[in-house]
Amino acid sequence: MFEPVSDPSGLRILISNDDGILAPGIKVLERIARTLSRDVWVVAPETEQSAAGHSLTIRRPLRVRKVSSRRYAVDGTPTDAVLLGVNHVMNGRKPDLVLSGINRGANLGEDVTYSGTVAAAMEGTILGIPAIALSQYVSHPHPVKWGTAEHWAPGIIRRLLAKGWSRNVLININFPDVIAASVSGVEITRQGKRKIGDDIMERQDPRGEPYVWIGAQRAEERSTPGTDIEAVCRGAISVTPLCFDLTHRGDMAALESAF
Repeated sequence: MFEPVSDPSGLRILISNDDGILAPGIKVLERIARTLSRDVWVVAPETEQSAAGHSLTIRRPLRVRKVSSRRYAVDGTPTDAVLLGVNHVMNGRKPDLVLSGINRGANLGEDVTYSGTVAAAMEGTILGIPAIALSQYVSHPHPVKWGTAEHWAPGIIRRLLAKGWSRNVLININFPDVIAASVSGVEITRQGKRKIGDDIMERQDPRGEPYVWIGAQRAEERSTPGTDIEAVCRGAISVTPLCFDLTHRGDMAALESAF
C-alpha cells in the first residue's frame, strides 16, 4: 500500500505523457501539478507517441534533450521517458508521484492496453512510485475542454493521495467532454469495453502502391452502469484503479487440474 499523503506540498512530482513535450495537455498538467507542489519535473517524449503502449526502446540509443529548467525531452516512448526520468534525469532523488497526461482524448476500456499515457503511469507504478494517468474526452469537432481537467484534477489528486492505494495499482482518470460546471460528479468505475481498429481504410499512395490505415472508429458499450465509458459519456469524471498483474486467479486454479 502506498502511504497516504495529507499534504502534497513536499512531494517531488514527475510529469510525462504520450502526446509529446510540446502538447497542450502536458502544459495543463504542469499547472495542475504546481498547485500541489513546487518540485515539479517534466520528462516526456520528443514527439507524439500515441498508442505506443508499454513499449521500451532497447535496439538503439536514446537522446535526452534539456528543454529548460526541470524540463526534458526524450526521443523515445512514454515508458522510456519515465524510466529515464526516474533513473537518470532525477537520479539524485526519485519522484514521489508520477502524473501522465493530460491526454487529448479519453483512455477508456481496452484503450488502456494501447495507451502510452497509461503506460507512462504503469512504468511509474512498476518502479514503486504512485502514478496517475489523466485523459480528457474529446467529441469532434468540438474544441478540447482543457478547463474541465484543470478545474477538477487538483482536488481529485489530493483526495487520492490522502487515501492511498495498492502498490501494484495505477489510477486512470478520464474527464468528460463537458465544461467544468456541468460535470455531474466523480465516480469510481471499472474498465468498460471499447475496441479500436474496426475501421480499416485501404487506399493507394501517389505511386499506385496500396496501403491500409487503421481508423479511429470504436465499438463501445456506453450503457453498462459502473463502467468508465458509461460514466464519462454521462458527464461524470471516472476514476479507475488498474492492476497490471494480468494473472486470472480463477482460471489458474481451474487449469491446475489439467496437469
